[in-house]
Amino acid sequence: MLWPKLARNLLGRPVTAAAPAVSDEAVAALVARLEGAARARLGRSLAIRAVDCGSCNGCELELNALQNPVHDLERFGLRFVASPRHADVLMLTGPLTRNMREALEHAYAATPDPKWVVAVGDCAVDGGVFKGSYAVEGGAGAAVPVDLIIPGCPPAPEQLLAGLLSLLEAETETPRASS
Repeated sequence: MLWPKLARNLLGRPVTAAAPAVSDEAVAALVARLEGAARARLGRSLAIRAVDCGSCNGCELELNALQNPVHDLERFGLRFVASPRHADVLMLTGPLTRNMREALEHAYAATPDPKWVVAVGDCAVDGGVFKGSYAVEGGAGAAVPVDLIIPGCPPAPEQLLAGLLSLLEAETETPRASS
């Protein structure tokens, strides 16, 4: 019957997953690698601007998880900023919709050089499950050049951190400057 189950769920404790176990040595090594790479490439920490191009918010939840106490992006010298004018990286989520194309192009133009563009999730890569819709133009690469693809639906926070680290440790001389 529905009522006993509803009462049990309302009065019982919430069911939550335990935080992932991470060794202190692994965290310290990742912090050193990220901080060293950011300082070597930019001379400072890395600023990230998240741009939602029309997503279902699955990838945004994972980006927000990067800022929670479990993953704590700030300890790696990485931070989210409120304006593309202060960003080094644009992290794009969702398929590129017709309504967001111009806004994305403006955000890309407002981001100072040097800059990187990261397509987060399958939808930002090629339109994902929304591919073929009349309102979707495809992935983020249809409007701006993409430097890194982090696949997944949605990608886990650990994948996002690994992608940012690979971006910083890439062997290219400098990030792309806009032409």
